Amino acid sequence: VNCSHKLEYIKLKKWLKDRGFEDSNLRPSEFLDTGRGLMATKALQAGDVIISLPEECLLTTGTVLSSCLGKHLMNWKPPVSPLLALCTFLIAEKHAGEKSPWKPYLDVLPKTYSCPACLEQDVINLLPKPLKKKAQEQKMMIQELFRSSKAFFSSLQPLFAENTATIFNYSALEWAWCTINTRTIYMKHPRRECFSLEPDVYALAPYLDLLNHSPNVQVKAAFNEQTRSYEIRTNSQCKKYQEVFICYGPHDNQRLLLEYGFVAMDNPHSSVYVSADTLLKYFSPLDKQRKAKLAILKDHDFLENLTFGWDGPSWRLLTALKVLSLGADEFACWRRILLGDVTSARNEQQALETAAKICHFLIEETQHVLLQISQLKRDKENLKTHLALVEMLRSEDLKILQKSAEILCNLNLATS
Repeated sequence: VNCSHKLEYIKLKKWLKDRGFEDSNLRPSEFLDTGRGLMATKALQAGDVIISLPEECLLTTGTVLSSCLGKHLMNWKPPVSPLLALCTFLIAEKHAGEKSPWKPYLDVLPKTYSCPACLEQDVINLLPKPLKKKAQEQKMMIQELFRSSKAFFSSLQPLFAENTATIFNYSALEWAWCTINTRTIYMKHPRRECFSLEPDVYALAPYLDLLNHSPNVQVKAAFNEQTRSYEIRTNSQCKKYQEVFICYGPHDNQRLLLEYGFVAMDNPHSSVYVSADTLLKYFSPLDKQRKAKLAILKDHDFLENLTFGWDGPSWRLLTALKVLSLGADEFACWRRILLGDVTSARNEQQALETAAKICHFLIEETQHVLLQISQLKRDKENLKTHLALVEMLRSEDLKILQKSAEILCNLNLATS
């Protein structure tokens, strides 16, 4: 559905035009699968520039420093991070309402986000273990940022008629942090003394940030020093009236949900992670070399990023299983396994059988969680959209695990 007639987009296009941006290739639209996005008004060929956004349209730390917040930022010690400077600016401009020169952009930003940091604990509990841990870390990071920024927010009181504690509250910071985390493009800025040492690599790009992600397209994106514009070129074709996609990177669904608050269906990069706890359930605690095997895996970084993918168990997962499956008489061969060599047919077979057991355990666990989700969707109306998101993630996981189980079944048949 074409949305370019909506007042908020008319105002945004006029605002962008005043800053030197002209565009006839793209049109804001609502799509069935992805929601809001941009539609091609003409066929695009590989090599075409999808969008070229002038520097004047970008919101960076430079924008913040040239605003009324600039002087306060320059004088504040210890210096704040570029990220906090941008968060502060977004909150202040949103509070300014009609008076903000950035209002046309702020009006099209999402009012709420679905990053794990914004999810209720009931929903977080349904995430796969590794993602649940990262979601809790994300939540704690924003809480810590809020706690450590209170004094700085208070110092801005002379700029506001209202109490800064009511303007710069936790939900305002959470919204600003999610806006930056989900929507900024990568753009390196020169180091400034008034900021802490964290990298200053963010830029908010109005209109450009309406482009949705697809793992199946390729683009080139960079700031063009000659035209002083941020440009995105497509390496794929796009038909007229189709949604124009860009690629945020070869991310799996857990990463997409963590960083951007969405899940991509049939994502070729997706995988299901196996935690070290799950791995160890299948090996006897009575194995005299268990401690040594674990130390080897830890030292060579083989206890992280163990996965099942569309093509079955990853090499890393099978390698970890082979080390843990070494018999007492084979233990000395562990280095060969890390290099990809075969020690014995028995070792190979045991690793494959254990991989199949773990895969079936994860299938059952995922099916159990999907049942819990459908129950909660009936009971908790307010959590419906967030639950649907976790349901998508878990359904995709189930498909991957079932494919892996099939592959392992065939491998086990072939080796036995």
